[in-house]
Amino acid sequence: MMQHIKMISSGFMLLCMLFLFSCKKDKGDSPDRGEGVRDIDGNRYDTMTIGTKVWMTENLKTTKYNDGTPIPGGLSDEAWRTTKKGAYAIYDNNAANDATYGKLYNWYAVTSGKLAPKGWHVATDDDWAELGRGGGALKATTGWNSPNTGATNSIGFSALPGGIRFWSGVYYGIGTHAYFWTLQEYIPPSDYAWYLELFHDQATSYKTMDYKMSGMSVRCVKD
Repeated sequence: MMQHIKMISSGFMLLCMLFLFSCKKDKGDSPDRGEGVRDIDGNRYDTMTIGTKVWMTENLKTTKYNDGTPIPGGLSDEAWRTTKKGAYAIYDNNAANDATYGKLYNWYAVTSGKLAPKGWHVATDDDWAELGRGGGALKATTGWNSPNTGATNSIGFSALPGGIRFWSGVYYGIGTHAYFWTLQEYIPPSDYAWYLELFHDQATSYKTMDYKMSGMSVRCVKD
């Protein structure tokens, strides 16, 4: 009788341990999975340790700087290409694009020092360099137009093709191109800054420059 009770007790404890383990797995509690972070608008972002740094694995969506100051949005083409202040755009002013790809910020917003949540910063040139040039490793395996060449998302960065708003105000590249600002200016002082670009039909990434008035996706790194 006692042996039977012990077997039942042991079985119950094993079930409890399996249940707790499964709960942890469901929450993504793995060695490289972060706890997530929220911006001042309350948007929550998944995070992950990649190399030595903790990255957001989603594009920034905030409409405010981290001190609560609103960031101008909804600018006309004329206002967009002439402003020298921080601003954001939503691709084609379509809320569905905002939900999927996040917002497109000009470089003036990026270099405000207040765009990322407190305790975080917009990815620097050195941050991007640590990820390497393997575009396929950065790209999400879904969400890109075909062909999504070389996409493995092997480091969990989950890059999506949010496109760009050029300095002229024109939108381009959703579904096919991802553009991410860095904090590095091109030969300061100038009207240009560096960014990282990914293509749907290529398995590498490219660092190049564009006008600071252009709007691109932003990823943040924990300080």
